[in-house]
Amino acid sequence: MRFPEKPFSVLAAVLIAGCASPAPDLKNPGPSWPAAPSVVAHRGASAVRPEHTLAAYQKAIEDGADSIEPDLVATRDGVLVARHENEISGTTDVAALTQFADRKTTRTIDGVAITGWFTEDFTLAELKQLRARERIPLNRPANTAWDGQFAIPTLQEIIELVERESRARKRTIGLVPELKHSTYFAAIGLPLERRVVDVLMANEYRGRDAAVFIQSFEVSNLKALRAMSGYRLVQLVGVPTEAPYDAVAAGTGLTYADMITPAGLAQIATYADVVAPYKSIVIPRDANDNLGAPTSFVRAAHAAGLPVHVWTLRPENPFLPAGLRAPPVDSPGTRGDAAGEIRAYLDAGVDAVFTDDPALGRGAVDAFRRR
Repeated sequence: MRFPEKPFSVLAAVLIAGCASPAPDLKNPGPSWPAAPSVVAHRGASAVRPEHTLAAYQKAIEDGADSIEPDLVATRDGVLVARHENEISGTTDVAALTQFADRKTTRTIDGVAITGWFTEDFTLAELKQLRARERIPLNRPANTAWDGQFAIPTLQEIIELVERESRARKRTIGLVPELKHSTYFAAIGLPLERRVVDVLMANEYRGRDAAVFIQSFEVSNLKALRAMSGYRLVQLVGVPTEAPYDAVAAGTGLTYADMITPAGLAQIATYADVVAPYKSIVIPRDANDNLGAPTSFVRAAHAAGLPVHVWTLRPENPFLPAGLRAPPVDSPGTRGDAAGEIRAYLDAGVDAVFTDDPALGRGAVDAFRRR
């Protein structure tokens, strides 16, 4: 007996579809992602493009970053946008735009009086009239060629870029958003925590499985985030002489020096998943401004169950240890052996490096893994 061919074709298609592996969920690769050590693009590829622009994030992805780091602040209408600070005269052309001259004001941010223009005084539509510019032109003169070309991106736009690039490259690209000045924004009625969670959830990032790490230098906001979401959290730690601003505002006396002790790390582990210290906490500089011997910090953090993400490794001479600077050593824009500095931190056992030059970071991490 002969059967018509079409049913066979339909049956074959059903069988093939049933046996095919599901497409990987690039947004939610699981809590073991990323493999350590990983490369975090600090403000994007900020050594080669103006920071916190879609172009900087795009370049970071092209250069092999595992994750990109947008710093988040709020607009007057409550939209999260990427700027290192809510005061934007150093990173945009706002001071040159006469229509916004009357927005210049003085605000007290984390206890410091600052004069300038602030994101919370602009709607998103108004901010979109501004264009980014290089924040440190003496160190990065080549980046000034991009001044005036890029808008301020929203968190949503960054997520859409990451989603497109992840699909195109068939690899997970993570998000490491940092909440800036949480105590301040809460005080003016623009709290950041629920906003970032809502945007992430709306884009189908799912808790600990998500390729997301939310960071802050403050403590109380991370505890609030732990209660409201399952996303992995990162306690940023500044230099030991300073303190989280929410602790200052509340008068608790907590300092970063307290937080880097074994007892402090054990406390961090009760509400955060990662600790991210300033680099000198891991490897201090000696009297000649060279890298000294690593401290016990990484070992203590790992004993507390905390991976270590170290910040920030930059390629220009002023940011490098003396022995890794390139001639002329006094040049603010000359780039030295940044890969050598990254290697030192990898040898010290860190689990991720924040770098302004992800191409260098990628090369150093890949070479480290091949050893």
